[in-house]
Amino acid sequence: MDLPVAIVGGGPAGLVLALLLWRAGIASVVLESRSREYVERRVRAGVLEQGTVDLLADLGVADRLHRKGLVHRGIILRFGGEDHRIALSDLTGGRVITVYGQQEVVKDLIAACLSDRPGVGPGDPILFAAEVLAVDPERGRIRYRHGGVDREIAAEIVVGCDGGHGVCRPTIQAHLEVFEREYPFAWLGILARAAPAHDELIYSAHERGFALHSMRSQAISRLYLQVRPHERIEEWPDERIWAELQRRFARPGFRLNEGPILEKSITPMRSAVCEPMQHGRLYLAGDAAHIVPATGAKGLNLAVADVRVLAAALIAHFGSGDDAGLAAYSATCLQRVWRAEQFSAWMTAMLHRPDDETPFERRLRESQLRYVVTSRAAAMTLAENYVGYEPETRAPVH
Repeated sequence: MDLPVAIVGGGPAGLVLALLLWRAGIASVVLESRSREYVERRVRAGVLEQGTVDLLADLGVADRLHRKGLVHRGIILRFGGEDHRIALSDLTGGRVITVYGQQEVVKDLIAACLSDRPGVGPGDPILFAAEVLAVDPERGRIRYRHGGVDREIAAEIVVGCDGGHGVCRPTIQAHLEVFEREYPFAWLGILARAAPAHDELIYSAHERGFALHSMRSQAISRLYLQVRPHERIEEWPDERIWAELQRRFARPGFRLNEGPILEKSITPMRSAVCEPMQHGRLYLAGDAAHIVPATGAKGLNLAVADVRVLAAALIAHFGSGDDAGLAAYSATCLQRVWRAEQFSAWMTAMLHRPDDETPFERRLRESQLRYVVTSRAAAMTLAENYVGYEPETRAPVH
């Protein structure tokens, strides 16, 4: 079949793009290598910026988000046994973050995509369990296997939303410059059936290493520990995890609620940016184009921001033949990407303790933390970036 747009990857980026294009009358197909059950259960990010929530609401897929999402107007920085609240909404003119699991976002987007109700969704634009074998970025052809049969799609535009381990980025790797950084630590993350011990996120900078208190609901906690990149999850039985979490969050009058651990994994932390984010007929979006450390909660939000820019460019291309937006796609997105990379790296360096940290470096990090919680300007910088900064919309300040 021949289509205007073929999208590789059925995560938030690919699904949001499909809905944005459908609303503009542009046909597309989403090829997702996993089953629907798998992608709807895959636990990933959970902090949504204001702009992401606004876009989902505009697409008509935010009903459950508004009912079940947890709106946060601040975050806690904990160090030296004390809590310091960064009032996000007060510092950013009322902007907030919403805690709502990525798997829940995906469920809502899939339901909309598979709906054939007028004004809701296109009906059937997703092929699950469709393994993409090869992409031709010059001719816009995709070979894939679905139902045990090899097939091919010809599309005018191909969009790679298949993440850092997908097919699309390696296909044009020779035409890209990749900027990377490996961090000397990883995150051990757990999902636990335990009520959150606080109603806001807690970023704890402890002498034993960083820890993060988050949540997915009023009954489910999402918690993280800084560990070494080479550590194996088998080395961390549940009892050891809870004991270390309690140590790193220790503060008079505070104790984490414990419960059965439902999931646990270790994820190395890295940064990566591809320039440009396009070649030939192939455009990259989300993790296929850039990776950020989880500290700044930017991954999902950057992916949605990418496809919002790309959708506007594609609508102009197919609607009036105006290709200025497509030509500027990389440059436009990369402004936001590099801002998020810098913010995420800054947050990571400020909160994590490397094994080889010198006493001098430790004092510098402690000074940075103290400055952020005592300077309104510094707190505003953190807040503005955390809730979502849009450099492409800002004029230079003279």
